[in-house]
Amino acid sequence: MYRLFLLAFVICLSTLKSFAGITIQNDVSYLEPSRAEKLNLYLPDPAKFTGKLPAVVWIHGGGWQTGTKNEARATNVCTTLANAGYVAISVEYRLGANSWPTNLFDCKNAVRFLRVNSEKYHIDSSRIAVMGGSAGGHLALMVGLTSGIAHLEPQSPYPGVSDSVLAIGDFYGISNIFTRQKPGPAGEVTGVLTDDKEYKKVFGAGRNENDALWRDVSPVFHVTKNSPPVIIFQGLADATVNHGQSEELDAVLTKNNVLHKLILIPGIGHTFDLTSWNKKPLPYDLRPILLEFLAKHVGVAERVASN
Repeated sequence: MYRLFLLAFVICLSTLKSFAGITIQNDVSYLEPSRAEKLNLYLPDPAKFTGKLPAVVWIHGGGWQTGTKNEARATNVCTTLANAGYVAISVEYRLGANSWPTNLFDCKNAVRFLRVNSEKYHIDSSRIAVMGGSAGGHLALMVGLTSGIAHLEPQSPYPGVSDSVLAIGDFYGISNIFTRQKPGPAGEVTGVLTDDKEYKKVFGAGRNENDALWRDVSPVFHVTKNSPPVIIFQGLADATVNHGQSEELDAVLTKNNVLHKLILIPGIGHTFDLTSWNKKPLPYDLRPILLEFLAKHVGVAERVASN
């Protein structure tokens, strides 16, 4: 494992283009017919990529209570992935009060959807990753770290289908709700724990009311030596999810010898995508970094032979 403190690293943006040749299918059903939640599907250009393609699930943020698969961040990430030959999906999931564990089940069912529809969308079902931002980062970690844990596995609509993944992308997600702090306005360490109102509303119990539940919903307690590789992106000026959450996850992954990268970005706050934050460019482009990680752990798509 190694940390990257990138201060003056510039990548030529002209080598990475968006949207050209990508097919986007919106509002695709992936859960039971009674469920309103859908997903958006981003398919690579078939003139550029052939054979069975790797795939990635993207999970939006919003504090487990709001958010949309149509967020600009999802478009930025998923078009980047599709341009690189990955089938990408941006998913909706159960939000709001008492949404746990259905929110996790929905995200796991998104992985299963890719496997069930692998022939239709030309997906290599053995090469799937999961990623998300903020609350979506938390859920992405939970998807990747808890596969096979019986009480955290959905029973429908794809019984018996695996939701295991080869890699996890965590964008400033919550890793331990016991230790999450309320940061200062510029991401400063305050030592003050966040209140438990949102946790009680979403997960069903407040601090010190159900420690077993709180451990269940905190990704750090599910890390083992067999966990898939993880890449973590975190702004050091994040005033929503304190950077200590990513640093704690880094420490637990290191202790368990899990392959991972922690990328800390000075001066950057919450809700950044691969190229921008707060409507301004990031100090460097994250796309090559993410694509290098995925190429190493998930593999790349086969390109169509040139004439």
